[in-house]
Amino acid sequence: MAKRYVTLLLAAFFLVGATLSAPALSFAHCQIPCGIYDDPARVQSMLEDVATIEKSITSMIELSGKTDVQSQNQVVRWVMNKEHHAQRIIATISDYFLTQRVKPDQKDYAERLAKHHAVILAAMKAKQNADMKHVQTLKESVTALSAYYPEHK
Repeated sequence: MAKRYVTLLLAAFFLVGATLSAPALSFAHCQIPCGIYDDPARVQSMLEDVATIEKSITSMIELSGKTDVQSQNQVVRWVMNKEHHAQRIIATISDYFLTQRVKPDQKDYAERLAKHHAVILAAMKAKQNADMKHVQTLKESVTALSAYYPEHK
């Protein structure tokens, strides 16, 4: 009986440990040639992430002078939210666009690569800072990608 209990306890610790150490899920499309792409929707989704980052920073600034525990708790939550959405943008660019949509055989490959990389850099700056100038740069860099991925007609 004790041996079974120890076995179950070890299994539970393993399951919890594996769950906590599992890599974060990416919400980019699959990396197989399925042909199901909605590039404009991905750009729009990144712009929604930018708006969320902007709202997060605005809320952090509003709470910055408050010292009560609830306000501090909310600041932490807004920081986590800002970082989460910036990371989603980075993952979308790297896991979706750079692996599937930006290809070396494109005549403007270097330009596309530079513009997609600019989004990653701007998202990183938005993660590291609470300055709206970084949000504006991020918004502009994501918007610049729209030229490569026009709406379906």
